[in-house]
Amino acid sequence: MAYAFSPIDLIPDFIPLLGYLDDLILVPLGIWLALKMIPPEVMDEARENANQALGPGRHVNWFAAAVIIVIWILLAAGTILLVQRLVAEFRL
Repeated sequence: MAYAFSPIDLIPDFIPLLGYLDDLILVPLGIWLALKMIPPEVMDEARENANQALGPGRHVNWFAAAVIIVIWILLAAGTILLVQRLVAEFRL
């Protein structure tokens, strides 16, 4: 997990595409490995504590999650359109 917060990367981020690709692969792999190393009884206790902290009156706000997902989709679509326009402009 220290790799995710370290200022030193395996491949520096300023290298196009590869700099972020190592983060996209190594960070989830590190999280998966850390979760596998946690004993099951400790994980069960942590989940029970989290459920107690949430309480019976609290629930997941699916509307807020949907709004955030729609915003991300709109940003992605806008980025794609912008890139298409830039590519079309440079072809002329």
